[in-house]
Amino acid sequence: MDLDRVCVIIPTLNEEEAIGHTIDEFKKEGFNNIFVIDGNSTDRTREIARKKGAKVEVQSGKGKGQAVAEAFKLVDSDVIILVDGDGTYPAKDAKKLLDPIFKDVADHVVGNRLKNYEKGAFTRLNLFGNKIINFIFRLFYGVELYDILSGYRALRKELYKSVELQKRGFEVETELTVETISKGFRMVEVPIEYRKRGGKTKLNPLKDGWRIVSTIYNLLPRYSPGRHMYPFGLIMLFLGFITGIYVVYEWFHRITHSLLAILTTLLIIAGIQVIIFGFIADVVFKINAEIRRDLILLREEVKKIKRD
Repeated sequence: MDLDRVCVIIPTLNEEEAIGHTIDEFKKEGFNNIFVIDGNSTDRTREIARKKGAKVEVQSGKGKGQAVAEAFKLVDSDVIILVDGDGTYPAKDAKKLLDPIFKDVADHVVGNRLKNYEKGAFTRLNLFGNKIINFIFRLFYGVELYDILSGYRALRKELYKSVELQKRGFEVETELTVETISKGFRMVEVPIEYRKRGGKTKLNPLKDGWRIVSTIYNLLPRYSPGRHMYPFGLIMLFLGFITGIYVVYEWFHRITHSLLAILTTLLIIAGIQVIIFGFIADVVFKINAEIRRDLILLREEVKKIKRD
């Protein structure tokens, strides 16, 4: 495993208590290319990071999502590890994340915290919220992932250079996940340890939780346009069948409802058409995603050949 090809990206905001230890841990594991993207900390975060040998840049905007998007543009390593600077993620688990990438079985690896976490690492509300959000994601996207909010990830260059991140806050992990699967890249989870945070969390469970759930729904068209259309088609079909049952029931009692019968027919036909259009949109979208991924990989291969 060539760790010289790996850059560790750490987004920070007032993490002076943990950033030094976090950098030391990664250096002890053999990671020397460490990049801190700081959100204008008012404490000694940047000073400590520079003393520990990390490259430090101050982000031009605000929010974790904006920091990650900016870091992806500034870094050019073959593989990156994305990790929080609060000391909750052990550096010793980094190689677990890299292993599937170096074995060429994944392009994006997520550290699943929910398998093995330290007592007190999650409040009951946070743990419950995490499980609900992950369930909603699996329900909407049909992808078996169990910790989409994890801040510990490894990504191949072809992927992190192609993602289009628009969310500026803590929704970035959700958007990274959706961008990965929508562009046809391979994604897996590996179990990691998760430690209790030393200071106060910047995450608001209710406010940020609602934003994340909204993001899951709003990003659905990026992955599967049809899944946005299917509910409307099913609602039309349901209403058509309800009105149809009523029309037939009344007809047996020698009462006719001509206009309602027409409406029933229109609802059923429209519902079927919406579902069919959704299915066609899904097929076309997934074919385009595969083509885009192949083109990205081909472009990277051409670049490697030119460099050699």
